[in-house]
Amino acid sequence: MTRPTGPWLLSGRNGATGVPRPPDDPGCPLPAAVLFDRDGTLVADVPCNGDPSRVALMPGAREAVDAVRAAGIPVGVVTNQSGVARGLLTPRQVEDVRLRVEELLGPFAVWAVCPHGPGEGCGCRKPAPGLVLAACRRLGVPPGRTVVIGDIGADVEAARAAGARAVLVPTPATRPEEVTAADATAADLTEAVRLALGSAPVAAPTGEPRRDPGAATGEWRSSPAGPDGEPRPHRAAPAAVPRGHPAPSTGEPR
Repeated sequence: MTRPTGPWLLSGRNGATGVPRPPDDPGCPLPAAVLFDRDGTLVADVPCNGDPSRVALMPGAREAVDAVRAAGIPVGVVTNQSGVARGLLTPRQVEDVRLRVEELLGPFAVWAVCPHGPGEGCGCRKPAPGLVLAACRRLGVPPGRTVVIGDIGADVEAARAAGARAVLVPTPATRPEEVTAADATAADLTEAVRLALGSAPVAAPTGEPRRDPGAATGEWRSSPAGPDGEPRPHRAAPAAVPRGHPAPSTGEPR
């Protein structure tokens, strides 16, 4: 059996070079990079979506990404797209959706995409660390000064395995044990970025209700390592889909 190749590394429209970032000083309180999961974190989770017209931002996504950029920190995306391996997505469709996300959120310094299926044994499919490590290499930043923001345990485990920090933003699809095992949780993307930036001010999104703070603590805390092995099939969260967009079907892995 041929071992899968590594992840796809795609640069935003402005490329990965020339992006300002904090000094390479281990004592600097700011992260050197912030990497976001795509589906369920930045945009509503529509399983195997290849249609740019179905891309809908999650609440606070634009404000959160802009706050990181305003701090002079490069932002990237790390995303599993197993629909490619299963013949449900073409590379062109993945690219079309990526361009639509950048239309809505502005350019990202790097995109690290895993096109492999759960059983292919690659090193990049989250919860493996390959996407995070590849994005950090492309940006020229140390994983130890990188923060990953995502909505399920696989995002947290990938960050932990790479030596990066993670902030979990739970949705109705997030398992309770994933919240318990997370190093840090946030009620929404605004709070997640505030944690990533070390409590720097972040403008709250206008007119958007915050998620129930009881579902997340918003505090850094130590926790036991997450389970090994393949992530569960991700259940899309209808409650997280912005108003006016159809709820995605459930039961599809990313």
